Amino acid sequence: MVVDFVKEYAKLLSFEPEKIKVEVVPHEDFDEIVIYAKKADVGRIIGKEGSMVRAIKMVISGCRAKEDKNYKITVKAYEE
Repeated sequence: MVVDFVKEYAKLLSFEPEKIKVEVVPHEDFDEIVIYAKKADVGRIIGKEGSMVRAIKMVISGCRAKEDKNYKITVKAYEE
């Protein structure tokens, strides 16, 4: 549920939504959600002073109470 939300939200923000990839990396205390995007889209996903990624974190913090899981979001650029 959380991963699907993050993926769809990132697609809405990007110039090339078909190029967005999301991966979940489980850790002992939390799950890391890694968003892979084209270099031009990384800035749009992070937002000015991190505002967009902070908004994503606020929304998924509500899911944390429901699922009893912590999440970390990382945005990485890739070149084709």
